[in-house]
Amino acid sequence: MPHDAPTLDLLALLPTEWQAVLTPHLDPARTAALGEFVAGEYASQTVYPPVEDLFSAYRLCAPQDCRVLILGQDPYHKAGQAHGLSFSVRDGVSVPPSLRNVFKEMGEDVGVPKPRNGNLNGWAAQGVLLLNAVLTVREAKPGSHANKGWEEFTDATIRALDALPNRIVFLLWGGYARKKRDLVTNPAHVVLEAGHPSPMNPRGFLGSRPFSATNQALAEAGLSGIDWEKSAG
Repeated sequence: MPHDAPTLDLLALLPTEWQAVLTPHLDPARTAALGEFVAGEYASQTVYPPVEDLFSAYRLCAPQDCRVLILGQDPYHKAGQAHGLSFSVRDGVSVPPSLRNVFKEMGEDVGVPKPRNGNLNGWAAQGVLLLNAVLTVREAKPGSHANKGWEEFTDATIRALDALPNRIVFLLWGGYARKKRDLVTNPAHVVLEAGHPSPMNPRGFLGSRPFSATNQALAEAGLSGIDWEKSAG
């Protein structure tokens, strides 16, 4: 890129705790190239989430506090929805179909009433990292930022968490997320796989009881469970 092209120092935008654990797992040149790509997209296109929300998942859940990771694919691509947390939407935004199925299963599994909105900040505050594999997207173009370098960045995030000693439960929903299973090698951790909650084929997700299974896995490691009812922050 030309020297005057926009760029983002992605690591500098992260909380210091995440910088420390991520740096050993990232290639500096490739991370810099990703920063140039993302900055160029923000400068020339409508991109979600807004840049100030790019690393909301990391900001709301420090690595040492992480107890659960829920992996999504890429952000919502319509205006006003994405705010940096997988599956989550802002207050006042209608709950997307996949998240409706998440809430449906939560009700069946742990008896939690349907939340008033789809903002999952309250989960993040309890140590749930709501991570998308790709952290940005062009408006109305799902998958438009796939294979641009985000996958390496978020794979590094999973590897960094895998290196931590305290149990983390990795929730991998759907074929895309389940391909990340091999990144988790530490026997301290637990991987729970299920189908994607998409309404197109929810049968592999509905009935999988991930919420009770997560809390059971945490309890077996002497950790407190997630209060799933506290979804809104």
